[in-house]
Parts: sequence; structure tokens; C-alpha cells
Amino acid sequence: MKTIAIISQKGGAGKTTLAIHLAVAAEQRGMNTAIFDLDPQASAASWSDKREKPSPAVVSAQAARLPSLLKQAEAQSADLVIIDSAPNADAASLAAARAADLIIIPCRPAAFDLNAIGTTLSLALVAGKPAYVLLNAVPPQGKVGEEARNVLVAGGIVVAEPVLHHLVAFSHAVNDGRSAQELDHKSKAAAEINTLFAWIIKHTNKQTGLRANTKTNKQINQQAK
Repeated sequence: MKTIAIISQKGGAGKTTLAIHLAVAAEQRGMNTAIFDLDPQASAASWSDKREKPSPAVVSAQAARLPSLLKQAEAQSADLVIIDSAPNADAASLAAARAADLIIIPCRPAAFDLNAIGTTLSLALVAGKPAYVLLNAVPPQGKVGEEARNVLVAGGIVVAEPVLHHLVAFSHAVNDGRSAQELDHKSKAAAEINTLFAWIIKHTNKQTGLRANTKTNKQINQQAK
């Protein structure tokens, strides 16, 4: 089972919309997927209530229960868990970061948003987990996204290669419990999510593979002693 945490200390970064779309992308690929909604506003849970399909499962959760919930998900043969963290909640965000194989930090390409990601990056550093900033809601026209990427990279911040643009389909689809892919699987929004999902799974597989190799090496060293 793989676990992805979507974290941002700033509200309005698009965490829940991202979690929903990635979860649907996983389900469409035959992955048994769950969203753990740590946000007191329970936006992901509200989306699930409107949804006609039973999957992906959305679980309203508290940070303290994350370890046990993850064990339950794995026991129930979950392939992927996506943790939708709460803004301005250091304890919950840190718990999510520690539980994750990979951390995604959505960030809009605006000065206030770019300046606010430092706290979130610090949490990822404390958790010791790989984190990538994802530029989200980038204007389709102009060079705002490119300029934001340059600023982040110049500051030594690792930025995900895919970008999500500010497209109506993302917000419109979730209003009635769907995702952009389900609204129109040929849309630009669907294509962007598919690209991002493939990128995330590739990097998550890499991280879980590295940890598995490290564990195997430790076992070999212990046996050698």
C-alpha cells in the first residue's frame, strides 16, 4: 500500500480538489483507494456524500488515529491512501507527513502563496519524507507559472514537473460529486490529472523501492553479524 499526503499550511491551495482527482484517477486504474480527510471542514467527505459511486472511499479522520486507520486500510487490501490534511494545523500536517511515502504541496503561483510554503516544507523536513511543490491553478495564458517555478527552484525548492492550470472543469465537476475526468475524459483537465497521477506514482514507487532495499540491506547486515 502506498500513502500520499497532500499538505499546505495555507488555505485555498486546492488540497481537497487535488486529493479527489488523484483518488478518482487511481480508481479508474483499478487501484483500491481511500481518502483520509483530516480537515474539520470535511470537504472531501461532503463531495463523497454527493457522489453516486461508492468509491473512492472517503474517511473523516483525526490525526491521532492515522496509524490505526492506515493499518486497517492495508488489512482491507487498499492500494493507495491519500491524506487530505487541514490548513493551519501543524500537528495534523506533521502526522500526515510522517505517515506518507510522498508529500505533495499544492501552491498557487501568487506571491502570498509562494511565501507561505516555508512552514509546510519545514514540516516535510522534520518528517524526513520527500516533498514536492505542485504549482496549482496556474493561469493558462502568460508566464506566471514559469516565473513561479523559477523563483522556487532558485530558492532550492524541489518542484514537480507537471502543472495544474486554472480550469473550470476542476471546480465544476466536484459540485455534484464527480471529477474532471468523469465530466469529460477528453478534457484538458483530465489530461493534466492523468499526467500528474502517472508522475506521482512513478516517484512513489521509487521511494517505496528505496525503503524496501534499505530494509533488506539492514536485515542482511544483521544476519551477517
